[in-house]
Amino acid sequence: MRKLINLLGAGMGILLLAAIVAYASDNVPKPPFPLNFDPGIFDKTSATIDNEWWPLKPGTELTWEGSAFEDGEKIRRKVVFTATDLTKEIAGVRTLVGWDRDYQNDELTESELIFLAQAKDGTVWHLGESVEHYENRPELKNKEHFDGTRIWLVGYLEGAKAGIYMPAAPKLGSPPYSQGFAPNPWDWDDWAVVYQVGQKTCVPVDCYSDVLVIREWEPIDPDVSQLKYYARGVGTVRIGWLGEEDEERETLELVKLVTLTPEALAEVRAAVLAHESRSYMYSLTSPAQVRKISDEKAKEIALQAVPGDVTAVAIEKKLGANRFVVEVIAKEDGIETDVIINMETGEVLGTEK
Repeated sequence: MRKLINLLGAGMGILLLAAIVAYASDNVPKPPFPLNFDPGIFDKTSATIDNEWWPLKPGTELTWEGSAFEDGEKIRRKVVFTATDLTKEIAGVRTLVGWDRDYQNDELTESELIFLAQAKDGTVWHLGESVEHYENRPELKNKEHFDGTRIWLVGYLEGAKAGIYMPAAPKLGSPPYSQGFAPNPWDWDDWAVVYQVGQKTCVPVDCYSDVLVIREWEPIDPDVSQLKYYARGVGTVRIGWLGEEDEERETLELVKLVTLTPEALAEVRAAVLAHESRSYMYSLTSPAQVRKISDEKAKEIALQAVPGDVTAVAIEKKLGANRFVVEVIAKEDGIETDVIINMETGEVLGTEK
């Protein structure tokens, strides 16, 4: 659920420090903690997210603009989301790294990394996030001021639970589902349900029909909901609100949808890796991996090595490092062959049958 999180104060800083100390203690379980879901529902293609309602091709960037109310005052709001070319293994599952930036009155207030993975059935799962907070500081001549980080990752925070970001086949009348959970002091607990189907809406980018509307809410405030409008092949095109008690009343619409140039994507990659380096919990996980070679390019390279039909593209640890592994049904003999490719150079390192 798109919402603002209160900026971290001294008390929260103490709690986070306590959490760091707890992880260093020999009296707590070693990470990862037991998972609340079965990693077996994922395969080696889990970082490739092509769910028709929320496709995340690396380099895709969506920008929404609108307004909300804060303390009774109307403010301008903008959210920019980028599907990066980075993946990250979290508790044994390879995730795609998404980057969200929230702006109020043109000032950055949050920078969020979100970790998503697609199960074999097409369901997109949410495995955690790292949110940096910023506040405007007049004494710094209106420069953005970093004000702390909130991080939770399933498998690395006791009590944290993975959730469903988008069902494989959302249907009206299907039961509500959790989008993830992190205990106090993280306090992340969002739920969702299919609210409407077959809707029509127009935003600056385009007009859409057969739109899916998802209602999201927190159990502690069930009378306040956010409505997200999804178009096939695009993702979220509009955000609205539901409930007279909603004081924020946020509304956003998709104003820009682009595919970043390689140069722009490289700038995104550098910013995300810098964000990652500031996150203490990452000491428990392996570093994010850079995809300098796209999935499409990996397929092209694999078919040059082994002509046939590509059945899957994944990232696996091969020959001492993470590599592209492209499954090809060879035209010559019909046998499935894995083509192992260097993710940075595109070099074919070998094949396996």
